[in-house]
Amino acid sequence: MADIFEKEKRSKIMSAVHSKQNKSTEMKLIKIFKENGIVGWRRNYKVKGHPDFVFPDKKIAIFVDGCFWHGHDCRNTRPADNAEYWQKKRERNMRHDKEITALFENRGWTVIRIWECELKKKNFENLKEKLLNRI
Repeated sequence: MADIFEKEKRSKIMSAVHSKQNKSTEMKLIKIFKENGIVGWRRNYKVKGHPDFVFPDKKIAIFVDGCFWHGHDCRNTRPADNAEYWQKKRERNMRHDKEITALFENRGWTVIRIWECELKKKNFENLKEKLLNRI
């Protein structure tokens, strides 16, 4: 199915859409931090790349990435409508993620990327281990 808007119009519409923080995923991660005595983190830290959480003293940036939007294939779902558009969108997001990770690492930061699916209750133990080994 073709987009009903011209490319320039769609771009303008999409550029006006801004994330308001994915509160449910962030709250799940905060719960893990609190339950495990992980302190020193900050949200809404003003730095290029906009990590979801930073530990400024330890120079650690944490990004919580939505599985579909950032290219994790845990669910193996793809929209049938406008499939090419969505695939290109995901590829751009993945390229951007690599660029931002490299930017932080070149500044001497540690980057931790957490998939949305890792925040499910059944995966908490694995995620906790992943975090405790790096923070």
